[in-house]
Amino acid sequence: MFCSKKKPLEVERIVKANDREYNEKFQYADNRIHTSKYNILTFLPINLFEQFQRVANAYFLFLLILQLIPEISSLTWFTTIVPLVLVITMTAVKDATDDYFRYKSDNQVNNRQSEVLIDSKLQNEKWMNVKVGDIIKLENNQFVAADLLLLSSSEPYGLCYIETAELDGETNLKVRHALSVTSELGEDIRRLAKFDGIVVCEAPNNKLDKFTGILSWKDNEHSLNNEKIILRGCVLRNTSWCFGMVIFAGPDTKLMQNSGNSIWENQVGAQFRSFLFWNKGENNFVFSGFLTFWSYIIILNTVVPISLYVSVEVIRLGHSYFINWDQKMYYSGKATPAAARTTTLNEELGQIEYVFSDKTGTLTQNIMTFKKCSINGRIYGEVHDDLGQKTDITKKKKPVDFSVNPQVDKTFQFFDHSLMESIKLGDPKVHEFLRLLALCHTVMSEENSAGQLIYQVQSPDEGALVTAARNFGFIFKSRTPETITIEELGTLVTYQLLAFLDFNNIRKRMSVIVRNPEGQIKLYSKGADTILFEKLHLSNEDLLALTSDHISEFAGEGLRTLAIAYRDLDDKYFKEWHKMLEDANAATDEREERIAGLYEEIERDLMLLGATAVEDKLQEGVIETVLSLSLANIKIWVLTGDKQETAINIGYACNMLTDDMNEVFIIAGNTAVEVREELRKAKENLFGQNRSSSNGHIVFEKKQQLELDSIVEETVTGDYALIINGHSLAHALESDVKNDFLELACMCKTVVCCRVTPLQKAQVVELVKKHRNAVTLAIGDGANDVSMIKSAHIGIGISGQEGLQAVLASDYSFAQFRYLQRLLLVHGRWSYFRMCKFLCYFFYKNFAFTLVHFWFGFFCGFSAQTVYDQWFITLFNIVYTSLPVLAMGIFDQDVSDQNSMDFPQLYKPGQLNLLFNKRRFFICMAHGIYTSLALFFIPYGAFYRDAGEDGQHVADYQSFAVTMATSLVIVVSVQIALDTSYWTVINHVFIWGSVATYFSILFTMHSNAMFGVFPNQFPFVGNAQHSLTQKCIWLVILLTTVVSVMPVLAFRFLKVDLFPTLSDQIRQRQKAQKKARPLRSRRPQTRRSSSRRSGYAFAHQEGYGELITSGKNMRAKNPPPTSGLEKTLSNSTSWIENLCKKTTDTVSSFNQDKTVKL
Repeated sequence: MFCSKKKPLEVERIVKANDREYNEKFQYADNRIHTSKYNILTFLPINLFEQFQRVANAYFLFLLILQLIPEISSLTWFTTIVPLVLVITMTAVKDATDDYFRYKSDNQVNNRQSEVLIDSKLQNEKWMNVKVGDIIKLENNQFVAADLLLLSSSEPYGLCYIETAELDGETNLKVRHALSVTSELGEDIRRLAKFDGIVVCEAPNNKLDKFTGILSWKDNEHSLNNEKIILRGCVLRNTSWCFGMVIFAGPDTKLMQNSGNSIWENQVGAQFRSFLFWNKGENNFVFSGFLTFWSYIIILNTVVPISLYVSVEVIRLGHSYFINWDQKMYYSGKATPAAARTTTLNEELGQIEYVFSDKTGTLTQNIMTFKKCSINGRIYGEVHDDLGQKTDITKKKKPVDFSVNPQVDKTFQFFDHSLMESIKLGDPKVHEFLRLLALCHTVMSEENSAGQLIYQVQSPDEGALVTAARNFGFIFKSRTPETITIEELGTLVTYQLLAFLDFNNIRKRMSVIVRNPEGQIKLYSKGADTILFEKLHLSNEDLLALTSDHISEFAGEGLRTLAIAYRDLDDKYFKEWHKMLEDANAATDEREERIAGLYEEIERDLMLLGATAVEDKLQEGVIETVLSLSLANIKIWVLTGDKQETAINIGYACNMLTDDMNEVFIIAGNTAVEVREELRKAKENLFGQNRSSSNGHIVFEKKQQLELDSIVEETVTGDYALIINGHSLAHALESDVKNDFLELACMCKTVVCCRVTPLQKAQVVELVKKHRNAVTLAIGDGANDVSMIKSAHIGIGISGQEGLQAVLASDYSFAQFRYLQRLLLVHGRWSYFRMCKFLCYFFYKNFAFTLVHFWFGFFCGFSAQTVYDQWFITLFNIVYTSLPVLAMGIFDQDVSDQNSMDFPQLYKPGQLNLLFNKRRFFICMAHGIYTSLALFFIPYGAFYRDAGEDGQHVADYQSFAVTMATSLVIVVSVQIALDTSYWTVINHVFIWGSVATYFSILFTMHSNAMFGVFPNQFPFVGNAQHSLTQKCIWLVILLTTVVSVMPVLAFRFLKVDLFPTLSDQIRQRQKAQKKARPLRSRRPQTRRSSSRRSGYAFAHQEGYGELITSGKNMRAKNPPPTSGLEKTLSNSTSWIENLCKKTTDTVSSFNQDKTVKL
């Protein structure tokens, strides 16, 4: 029981169906999952061990141990143990609660029922009792119990449909299909019970999209891949039943392998961490001095109390809830609120300097519309006037009438009537072009309850192309495993599907090989122009040049393009090629490489038909957001996989690139030498223009880097942009070039990286993150953005059209790019402002509170005697002053949210870390020292040789302590009232309620009742009543308060009056508006048209081609209703002009340190 045999490390897994005895010898894990960390016996020791691994807890435990030593401690142990136990207990309760819910969840999952084939009959069995090798029956809408090899299903050809939302966040259905040899087993229990196949496969791993193995059965071997496997966590959909064989169970399943270990959030903002501890030194060598040293360590430890850490976490939690609750970041179109998925990074949202953004789906909507095409050298989709001149499309322009087509998509609009005329005239090239669009795709057709044709698409690009072909009379109707049926101008035509050459990120194209009713074999292909043009026959040279010009023109308008081509195949050649393809598919070694080679062989000598152009519209509010972030001195880098022309013109459409820029540098070198030379010339050009400019002013800012070869950032006057493509970026990221690239890029206002891979996105972010002393943010919406999101300091996921992978990997998420403006300029700035204000006040009050002991040391022979009562020391930070500072840290704001948006320059202090740095820390410390001097020496001087009203001496130790404690509570309460910029009912209750709480506790502790119960702990009976009934005591308290507060009040008044900051000016304007002006009316919105340029359009995943060519067929299902109308982009020109003017005027005056009359 206690000495179980260690499980050997798996290299490969061997599983035999229906043979538990055979499989048990490998010691495979059962299907029980265990994610909870504790049980009743282990909770206390393990949880305490985890908590005291945290530096703060260990620090205060060390202080507690010191306080237990009588020789060095003048404070009783409860002054430290009370707050420490409180924190430990609260954390333990939270951990226990979380673990209990994990335990309940584990039990719920482990006790789910599943039908397992045991002893030749189906039996209900709990999930935790399922073993590797068992055969399980699943029914529709059931969760999958373990990682299964699909054997058979109720669908034709052993297909089944699954939903993988729990694995990757995507809710669209995916297809899995069984081997033909096992799909014949059907639901025959007798045959399934006799199934004794042996699977040899990979060891357990966390790769969700990959599986390799071989099934040996009946002296034959059958290759297995990911399409044959159903993973735990999936849900069976639209499939009555299926049978599967358990390959991986419990902790070995890919879902659990991806779960990893529990991750504790222990990050602390780098700007604040260095202020949370002080290193104490020892320089006395006499034993008494040694003891005194540790005594004062105990007394002065309240400079950094444990309540600081608790308060920081509470404030961060409150800020996170404000983000979650913000109605202005709620997207009603998808009922999606903003979500803070972490609580440790809120203040860093107020310090962002670099934003790295994806383009498609982030800046754009990822909703594609077919706009134009080029067929046989002629452009369709343009509108001309009576003189033949190209004109813009207006609302008055009448679109093409598709009403004669009963299967038309009514949302599709096309304004060039010449394409319809070419179709009616029977232009063979036009017909072949549209026929290709209707045949070469992975779209699945379905009919809804009203009999309307519905397309289920993997990517919006494909949907746009197939829908366009449908409206022009070439309607994709249905597909079977061997055929594709389309309706060509009213005539049903069935094509035999011979092969499907699937898309992937390397090929960047897809092809189908079909036989038409006349017996001709044709290969139809579509893909990226840069790839497909290399595959064309030499006879296409003239058409290639013309189509290339058309594609560049389309790109100049912001459209995403695909090249279209075909090839006629000889029957004999195709049969030979297909035989080689079958051999490659059956191979176990280098299968993918052999298949790729055969694809390359047949996809050559293609005949060019033309190109397509689809539009991906900008998201609503992108232009305003980009402008505001730019005015906030946030540099935006766009990292996209699209071609250069697309990215550039989307940049112009978003106002990241403008015609007013001094220059746009384009780096397109093919070698490291060329890239280095282009970077050098760009830098020379940049500095040359600045030195010859009218003012000739160049500012050099040197920032220390993390590496020895520091990079000098030279901030130049003027606006510049840098454009670099993927192959050039690969060289620019090399060790000997990256410093030059980074230096140039950081001097540019905008950087656009085109044709970049997901890895390159992450490398760019890492480069800036490593070499610049700046906080970075990455935002994206797709799986290809995950690495970039994880690399940045802060990652933001947009829940868009490409699934939820980016959201699941992010720190914050919302539905639209425009919400980034509010997240940074409002929530980020407020969080930084509040946290800095909280820390400044917290350190001030604790220096004032603690250093009184130091001054008292001169009068007590440094015996480590405390001034205050020990209960006051215990309660000061956790009762008397905890709630007011929390209220300020959670609710305070210097200006309103609207003013934070209207004046982006307010964001700059966070980037420069002006609100809390070493200078501000020492100012807080000096303020605290001054207050502590007033708190100690004013009562000391007043009580020196003084008598009370009753003739008795008032300078006894406890009366002195009560006077100073009361003065301290009042002073810090008045100080926080002065520091509070935004008052709420909560602030009033917490501040004045804390003062009232102090007096009630003070009188209670000095009462007869407390002395009667705890005589040793509360010996000073009636002292508070005696002291606080004397007028001289209250005069001393008043004098101490005035002396402590008045200099600060006078300094702040003069500073705001003579040297106001931008925040001060706007706050004064805000107050004046509340008194004098009515609410401003809503600014009218005006539509803005902009030229945009574009690129390669192909977004769907690899793998659907193999499904189609494997002889499997998706049975038509009723799809969920799709969303309807999309909002069009609109922009307020007046808003932009007003914002630029207003901010520029205000900031220019602010920079000259002059008061602006607002």
